Amino acid sequence: MSTLASLKKLSDALPENGVKMPVLFVGHGSPMNAIEDNEFSRKWREVAKQIPEPVAVLCISAHWLTRGTFVTAAAEMKTIHDFGGFPRALFEVQYPAPGFPALAEATAELIKDTNVGLDHDWGFDHGSWSVVKNMYPEANIPMIQLSIDYYQPGYHHYELAKYLYSLRKKGVLILGSGNMVHNLRMISIPPGSDPALGFNVDYGFDWAIEMNEIFKSHIADRNHKPLMDYMSLHKDARLAVPTPDHYWPLLYTLGVSDDKDEVSFFNDKAIAGSLTMTSVLMR
Repeated sequence: MSTLASLKKLSDALPENGVKMPVLFVGHGSPMNAIEDNEFSRKWREVAKQIPEPVAVLCISAHWLTRGTFVTAAAEMKTIHDFGGFPRALFEVQYPAPGFPALAEATAELIKDTNVGLDHDWGFDHGSWSVVKNMYPEANIPMIQLSIDYYQPGYHHYELAKYLYSLRKKGVLILGSGNMVHNLRMISIPPGSDPALGFNVDYGFDWAIEMNEIFKSHIADRNHKPLMDYMSLHKDARLAVPTPDHYWPLLYTLGVSDDKDEVSFFNDKAIAGSLTMTSVLMR
């Protein structure tokens, strides 16, 4: 389908509303943030009140990794509990926001150079619903998810995201959900920490804090190219991002931003030694 035809299909799904939506990257951390009232979940709720209410959310989550690229196209979406070892209350959470098949089809056709499949089996994984449940607790905002082709390099994800730019002008909130620094094997909770905090204890290894600051510096300067090849940034990059699944969503949000966007950071903390919750709002 031609670009003009794709844009027409998008216009049919979402009429122009005159509002350019921001772009959001969220460090989602532990799934327990979905049900705990803590500084991170409170900030997610606060951010939702600071930005225009979207007509739909398009989420790129660290927890939907595929070979090839897909977009959820079902009208009804299941809540996926893709984790283990957490309290029963977390497994009982349901987030019944509707899907948006017309938006999924239009999104698939906007993306050129990559074939995007329509998926009717996936639902909302915890990378999406744990955050959006706090932002839009009434589950009245339609949401779709775009998968991450795990076998593609950083520049692929960044360039693919550029095709999504027109969605911002249609009232769609593009949300990347992962963590800038994410090394679960090196999690460390200092003795004497409040057990009620779980993984959210305020503590970071020097290398985690330093890499987080390097990432932030490039984001603030809109110097995105080095971030696509993050391993070349610093000797500790491999510690901070041993696997790229939680990092790739950041590149999608950077790719769909523009030079006019004001960049701000929130939830800017290292936790449990080897994770950072640092999040980015671009508007």
